[in-house]
Amino acid sequence: MIVASKEPVRVLLVHGMGRSPLSLYRLGRDLQRSGYEPRSAGYLASTESFQGIVHRIRGHLTKLGAEGKPYAVIGHSLGGLLVRAALSDMSGGSLPAHLIMMGTPHRPPKLALRYGPLWPYRLVNGECGQVLARTSFFDQLPPLSVPYTIIAGNRGWVGRGSPFTGEPNDGIVALSETLVCSHDAPIVLPVRHTFMMNDHRVRDEIRRVLKRVAA
Repeated sequence: MIVASKEPVRVLLVHGMGRSPLSLYRLGRDLQRSGYEPRSAGYLASTESFQGIVHRIRGHLTKLGAEGKPYAVIGHSLGGLLVRAALSDMSGGSLPAHLIMMGTPHRPPKLALRYGPLWPYRLVNGECGQVLARTSFFDQLPPLSVPYTIIAGNRGWVGRGSPFTGEPNDGIVALSETLVCSHDAPIVLPVRHTFMMNDHRVRDEIRRVLKRVAA
């Protein structure tokens, strides 16, 4: 369904850790076919500093805000957290109309705490992976200043030996870890973390949210 809008709503896509903009290609194509204008922000978590990536994403947000039209942001996993960090130093007309976060942790993920000290984890995920294991980092994040939607998965392992001790999860991030505030009500779908953005149910929910932004 084509969005009834004089100009397409711009949507910035920010991928997750260990991925590239290509991981959100199908979602971007779907949004474009639905009448939106997707744009991408890329980074390389293994070699770039967390703050360096945040600074570049803030630049993307500022540029979109300067165009004077409503825009939205979609972040997958670490991508959503990078956007949240970027928004903490922004205000006024540069802010997006809505932020959608898919499987984004807002407290130290259990897996980051467990594997953070190991050198393979450090090698693959760089400083960004270490930031995920720091409670102090999450504690200093201010509340989000824009409307947001959380999409979380619950198809992860909950059986015997699961690091999530029976808690619903998407295989990488526990449901409770996706909450920004205790009263949040995530959209929970039977999807796994890595490819949730390709699931038709996730894309349906994203379009439903963006339709309100475009209205």
